[in-house]
Formats: sequence, structure tokens, C-alpha cells
Amino acid sequence: MSTQHRSTGGEPSGGQSRFEILFEDNHLLGIVKPVNIPVQEDATGDPDLLSLLKEDVKERYSKPGNVFMGLVHRLDRPVGGAMIFAKTSKAASRLSDSVRTHAFRKVYLTVVHGKPPASQGRLVNTLLKDAKTNTVSIVRKGTPGGKEAILDYTVLGTAEGYSLLKIDLLTGRSHQIRVQLSGIGCPLSGDQKYGAAVNRPGQQIALWSAVVGFPHPVTKEDIELISLPPQAHPWSLWPQQVQKQAIR
Repeated sequence: MSTQHRSTGGEPSGGQSRFEILFEDNHLLGIVKPVNIPVQEDATGDPDLLSLLKEDVKERYSKPGNVFMGLVHRLDRPVGGAMIFAKTSKAASRLSDSVRTHAFRKVYLTVVHGKPPASQGRLVNTLLKDAKTNTVSIVRKGTPGGKEAILDYTVLGTAEGYSLLKIDLLTGRSHQIRVQLSGIGCPLSGDQKYGAAVNRPGQQIALWSAVVGFPHPVTKEDIELISLPPQAHPWSLWPQQVQKQAIR
């Protein structure tokens, strides 16, 4: 897996982390989220990323007492890639402000079945979440509880009935990319929830957080965390250079 960060920020000295660190200073911790780990504690009781990161920082720096770790954005359990966490409450608050003011950039790579109707486009839908089933559906605008979801997509290549897409996420709705692309007849490779008809149980979803960009909450420096998906099928249908060039 190839990862990098564009930043001059320093990484404080500490022990070896069990996670792949993209950026770290006294205020922030940027990592590559492993696939199939929930970001927060859920009903399964499985180890969650937030708790594991707290333990990791506590061990690496021999910190007494509780460790603060602020969750700023989320990734679905099966999804991997770049994530940023706040190590102080001030940093968490300022990063949350960046999310609200759209100064927080999120770019994803995904592989879908089929090909979108255009080589690039914008999808605008109203999404409604069913908390009981943890599923999201596209509904009519004005539906009570519905939230507007917007994303831009670019087709980077097609091969063997699949398309590689770059996604610029403009809103952060639950399951948004998965639902909206399924809605245009292009369910994500490996997504059993919104593409059960074309995916096999046990397949890994082909959705990856490739870029997370934001102004540093203290120094105001532009930070950009970059992570590329593992070169396994279906990602390996395209040269990794195609992915690198697309997210620059």
C-alpha cells in the first residue's frame, strides 16, 4: 500500500504505532484506517478504531490517565483509507468548523460495476436513513427526515465490466457514495448492502478514502493526507499511477 502526506508538520517522537501514520503532531493524528474495523463502538462489541487509537497513543507516549481522541469524520466499517483525528478538544472543535464550512476536502476512489452515463458528473439526491435496518434510500425531495446528498464523480478507466471512479464528496451523508452510485445502476464492487444482485457475500467493498485535506487547526497550514488502496482485485485492473495522478 502506498501512502504519503503533503505537509511540513513534524511527527513527535514516540514508540512504534500499530497503525500506518500519515501525519502526527501535538494536535492531530492522521492514519490509514484498516478495513473492517468500526470507527466507533457499535452493537457488535468488536474493537473500534477510536478506542484502539487511544490505547496506541497511551502506550507510545507512556501517558497516564485517559487520552483524548476527537472524531471529526467517519468511514463505514468496511472502508479503509486516510482519516484524521484530533488529539485536543480545541483541534477537534476547529476541525469540526472546517467540516461545517466546507473547508474539509474528502476524495475517494471506488470501483463500480458497469459505467456511469457520463465520463464525469454531479449526483444530487435526497437520502433517508432507516436506523432500524442501518440502510439508506433515495427519496423525493421534501421527504420528512431526508437530507440532500451531493457528490462529483470522474471516470478514470474501465476494464472487464468495471469502472474506476474518483469521487469528490461535497456532503457527508451516511452510505452516500454507495447509495448514490447504486442509484445510477453502478453499485460498488463488493458492496453486499446496495449491490447484492452483483456481488458475492464476503467480498471486500472497493471504496477507499484517498485524500483528506484541511487547514491545520492551529498553524493554519494546508494539510493533505493521501492513501492509495491495496493493489488487489479489482483495484489492480488499473496501474496505480492512474490513481496517483487522479488525486494530485
